[in-house]
Amino acid sequence: MTVSSMTGFARTEGEDDLIRWVWEARSVNGKSLDARLRVPSGWERFDPLIRKAVQERFRRGNLTINLEVKPILGKATVRINEALLEDLIQRCESFGERPRLDALFAVRGVVEASEQDPGDLANDSERLASVQSSLDDVLTRLADARAEEGARIATVLRDHLGEIETLVEAAERSEDATPQAIRDKLWAQISELLPKDGAIPSERLAQEAAVLATKADVREEIDRLKAHIDAARDLLREGVGIGRRLDFLCQEFNREANTLASKSSSLDLTRIGLNLKAVIDRLREQVQNLE
Repeated sequence: MTVSSMTGFARTEGEDDLIRWVWEARSVNGKSLDARLRVPSGWERFDPLIRKAVQERFRRGNLTINLEVKPILGKATVRINEALLEDLIQRCESFGERPRLDALFAVRGVVEASEQDPGDLANDSERLASVQSSLDDVLTRLADARAEEGARIATVLRDHLGEIETLVEAAERSEDATPQAIRDKLWAQISELLPKDGAIPSERLAQEAAVLATKADVREEIDRLKAHIDAARDLLREGVGIGRRLDFLCQEFNREANTLASKSSSLDLTRIGLNLKAVIDRLREQVQNLE
């Protein structure tokens, strides 16, 4: 399935014998799905159609849908000033004259040429169907643009997951991550502080060292990080509507990396933990763009 971004842009145009129209659709990141519409006066009937189409195609993102309608130049309409024409007829009749239409139409102001108001043309069913077809086209193009961006982001995310996996494997291979290594290091540090006369029982010290070693054991964090890597890859294969779940998973990644770094008793593990946090931050930055 396709991984989709929440960012994209699309534009489509159309025309008939009287008007030319342009649909533009923009999409940016958003916590939920929100559509802002801008349509010319007289074309408000498209509002519910746009919202329904957006809800059917998208799950998240702030969308702006704009319709621009303009008359085609040269497609003028003729308007007759009926009040002026009636006044001229009455005046002619008052003088006993029978007015001729061609003479009356030649009077300035009786016949006016003007561009057709696009809002007056929104009632033609065939025209409406053509404009609606263009709406479907621009939303399809927007979905395609979001999918293309999503594919690029998915590639980056897979690379980041590969980096995380490499670091987790390095932490697992580290000798300092084993309980025995931690215990030995703690015992060496404690031994340096022991009084020469052995006033503190060695058995008690061994018990305390074992407790501290258990607390410093990072194997559980390593196992969880491995599970999170598998879960993230499964989500990328699933594709559709994974943004929220991946964002939550990034929080879990970060939690385990923090714990690993805090438990670390060596410079090597500390370095791995800090590198993990850096890659996870980059991972989450990209995840924020997904639908």
